[in-house]
Amino acid sequence: MHRSIYLLLLSAGLLAGNIAHAQAPQEPAGPLTLPAALALAEGGNATLSAARHELAAQGGALQQARALPNPELQTVLEDTRRATRSTTVQLNQLIELGGKRGARTAVAQRGADLAQAGLSLQQADTRAAVTSAFVDVLAAQEGLRLADSAQALAARASDITARRVTAGKASPVEETRARVAEASVRLELNLARSTLASARQRLAALWGNATPRFTLAEGRLETLPELPAASELAARMAQAPAVRHAQSALAQRQAMLDVEQRRATPDVTLSIGMKRSEELGRNQAIIGLALPLPLFDRNAGNKLDALRRSDKASDELAAARIDVQTKVAAASERLATARLDVESLRQDILPGAQSAYDAASKGFEFGKFAFLDVLDAQRTLLQAKNQYLRALTEAQHAAADIERLLGTPAPL
Repeated sequence: MHRSIYLLLLSAGLLAGNIAHAQAPQEPAGPLTLPAALALAEGGNATLSAARHELAAQGGALQQARALPNPELQTVLEDTRRATRSTTVQLNQLIELGGKRGARTAVAQRGADLAQAGLSLQQADTRAAVTSAFVDVLAAQEGLRLADSAQALAARASDITARRVTAGKASPVEETRARVAEASVRLELNLARSTLASARQRLAALWGNATPRFTLAEGRLETLPELPAASELAARMAQAPAVRHAQSALAQRQAMLDVEQRRATPDVTLSIGMKRSEELGRNQAIIGLALPLPLFDRNAGNKLDALRRSDKASDELAAARIDVQTKVAAASERLATARLDVESLRQDILPGAQSAYDAASKGFEFGKFAFLDVLDAQRTLLQAKNQYLRALTEAQHAAADIERLLGTPAPL
């Protein structure tokens, strides 16, 4: 009864998944939020769809594993002369002994569990990929805004320099430097536009759209993700998608080993039929029993193969636990470092660089500083802003990696 309920629930889940996939939301021709991007990828990502098909296939394997062996109808004709002919018709039925059918069903059930774990693993990978790609779009948008701001600063410096040269207060060489700096900033602006276009395409490709329709990614890079406590990370690592996938693979291998061990018990073939003898003019009942003798093949090779593959799966589970622990620790360290960098840039470096640029720009306008001082202060300010953007992006990427490893959502 519980197995029938399992199949019913599995079928209902697959049906719901197919309905959700068919009703997947469409990419908006406007602003796009991270939850909307995640919903688009959940419904349109081809790799996720493949994982769902694998789960559906395992449902069919489970149904087939529970099927009983088909009976065999056998007819034998002895002698071709009508007067002495004898005809035998019998029905042969294989009877599985040793719990083989139950063990075979358990393998199929573990296969369905493994497919479900694989789907959960792929969902975590897809969510993290979408989050990282969305962060890249936000960072590229901010990078383009910074490039526009840098061009405005460079244009302002060029105008001030041109006025000072016209007034005879500066050398034409300084105007040339200002124009070269402005041209260099325009190149950075072109690169920022190209970076944004590529980031948009990578994000839209995650839900199968080669040409992005959304106009703007809405989100705040400045909202730093929190670093989970060490105890919380340790508790979540036990349920990490990669660990659960390895656990399901081990359970399936152990079920396969059980199948091979049970095959050591021979099956019985029961035969029931009738023989018609024309020479004697009567029918004779036939009852037979066939039992294979395990003299040459004791299934030892298959048992050894299944045992070693079970050992291999056990080692892979241990390796998966270590791998998740190592990667979570590395991502947590990256997140902690990025948070420190953001705070330092936000509180000390950016205000100081902005103040230095304002002072140098105003001083140059009144003839107190050379243009090289303005150029140096401008370069320092832009470098600080780019460092701030990189630190924010690194923090979000580290949080997305933790999400991928632990299967928990990263804030944005």
